[in-house]
Amino acid sequence: MKKNFLMLFLSLISLSLFAQQNYWQQHLSYNIDVSLNEKDKTLQGSEKIVYKNNSPSTLNFIWFHIWPNAYKNESTALFQQIRNDSSRKEKLKNVTYGSIEGLNFKVNGKTATTEVHSNPQYIDVIKVMLPAPLNPGDSIDISTDFKVKLPSYFSRSGYADTEFMITQWYPKPAVFDKDGWHEFPYLDMGEFYSEYADYKVNITVPGNYVVGATGTLQNVGELEKYKSIGAKNAAKRDGKPVLYQATDKNKTKTLSYVMNNVPDFAWFADQDLVIQYDTVKLASGKIVDAFSYYHNKPKTLWVNSIDYIKDATKRYSNWIGEYQYPVVQAIEGPKNNSSGGMEYPTITLITSPDAKVSSLDGVIAHEVGHNWFMSILGSNERIHTWQDEGLNTYFQFRYEAEKYRANSIFGDAIPENVKALPADKFLNAIYGAVSGIPMKSAIETPAANFATSDEYGMISYVKTALWLYILESSVGREKMDKAFQNYFNEWKHKHPTPADLKASFETTLGIKLDEYFGLLNKEGDFK
Repeated sequence: MKKNFLMLFLSLISLSLFAQQNYWQQHLSYNIDVSLNEKDKTLQGSEKIVYKNNSPSTLNFIWFHIWPNAYKNESTALFQQIRNDSSRKEKLKNVTYGSIEGLNFKVNGKTATTEVHSNPQYIDVIKVMLPAPLNPGDSIDISTDFKVKLPSYFSRSGYADTEFMITQWYPKPAVFDKDGWHEFPYLDMGEFYSEYADYKVNITVPGNYVVGATGTLQNVGELEKYKSIGAKNAAKRDGKPVLYQATDKNKTKTLSYVMNNVPDFAWFADQDLVIQYDTVKLASGKIVDAFSYYHNKPKTLWVNSIDYIKDATKRYSNWIGEYQYPVVQAIEGPKNNSSGGMEYPTITLITSPDAKVSSLDGVIAHEVGHNWFMSILGSNERIHTWQDEGLNTYFQFRYEAEKYRANSIFGDAIPENVKALPADKFLNAIYGAVSGIPMKSAIETPAANFATSDEYGMISYVKTALWLYILESSVGREKMDKAFQNYFNEWKHKHPTPADLKASFETTLGIKLDEYFGLLNKEGDFK
């Protein structure tokens, strides 16, 4: 028995090493300059990209996402998806369209021609033809100007009152991996798959705006101002907060941000945001800057938001692997938006109401958690949504159980006698209740194939968390955590597939998981 187990263990390790040795991914470096026109609700920008071809293939073109065109008219894939979902089509009342124009691609200084996508709904995808083939191992310089008309805020990007959510905003190469190009359009139900890149971004905004963005702010004076004001607000949370005062609100300012090895860059800007600042000390001794930005309104629960950000960062670091970035942030978004939030590397937008401490803390924890399952572990969210949302929800449920004996699915419906249970027994009761919820679709369903957003959320988030809890109940919490930690260490800053997750778990646990992973394709319950 011992010999057979040893042979199995060694074979699993060799398979994992083989997969790693044959793995490759493209790499990009961005230099972007962008200016916000708050009156016209537009962006004027230019970008330069160094694109390195690490693949074994010679490339004659590169697909680009030009996401703002998804908001251009009613015929795009975005609008069609929302219109066809009765639970979401109300979002489209009185919207203002957005678009991108002024593109003039050059490759190594030579003008590059472009081609539209064959699908007429995909006007937010464009093919850039390379003047010369890009051989394996070589790099090219790509540049273009762009002007973005921002939409009103109804799907992640846009403006609402004085607040700007600048996401999906710059021309961005699609992912090219072992399965080919992933040039899908922007959708409201379904997220992203992005190449890892290094970013240097210069953002010009009116002088009285507070900005939160991916990465670290390079303007020393402005950063110290944020930290000083933020530390005061974090220390004294009753009464009037200290607000940011512009040096000259009638002039613009240019803020520079740097972030390496992340799959995206987003930024947010508004007037009169309250800033909080503190630091997070991780188990290794690493110090991470933490910021929260929220609206200045009376009796807001956001006065404790910095604590939620810090706690989520610590717990996820202990459970999965150390937070990889120098800064972690959350910003309050527009009021009365139906979504909970939307994550981007090092910063997340939170749009759920702050009516209850446990629910606000829970949604912040979930969105901060996407720094692990989206940013550090960059799976294909459009095809394998569960590998991002479901894995994250599994840890969110643990977070809520340990801190509050609460759960974001059941809210106030949890009986008091269940809330009185120890955290492990409480969580067991929650998953027992979850197992009784009808969930027809298989977990392994591409985001675009779900009929409604309710089904998308229930399957990709909740059914996947239940699936993981079934394995935890079999192998134990300690081994489950070890499996996740090894998966994290093997695949951080890469694009793991479900097969990679399976192989990593099998290596750690020392067991075959064919039957268990087969449940990903099972419709209905797991019985």
